[in-house]
Amino acid sequence: MEKPTKTQYSFETKKEVVDRYLAGETSMDLATEFHISSKQLVKTWARTWRQGGDEALMPKPKGRPKDDAETEPLSEEEKLRRENKRLLAEVAYLKKLRDLREQGHR
Repeated sequence: MEKPTKTQYSFETKKEVVDRYLAGETSMDLATEFHISSKQLVKTWARTWRQGGDEALMPKPKGRPKDDAETEPLSEEEKLRRENKRLLAEVAYLKKLRDLREQGHR
């Protein structure tokens, strides 16, 4: 049995549907004509367009953003700052652990 997949609609299709909906055509007629799964989706696209314009109807990139391969290597000073921060956190953790042991917690 195949899993149903979400249909992806192009920006042009969404924009045409929204324009015609705002011009007075019914969401049910548009959903039928464009083979859209529900009339509510037409209304959602119209609301999205009203809030964000054409940009809001554009397809969004999927997944995590790619790492910025052009990041500059850390300077020696920044490396030392990070190491210092890590060591300070380690010392604070060990002090807290020692205090808990002295209080009788194990």
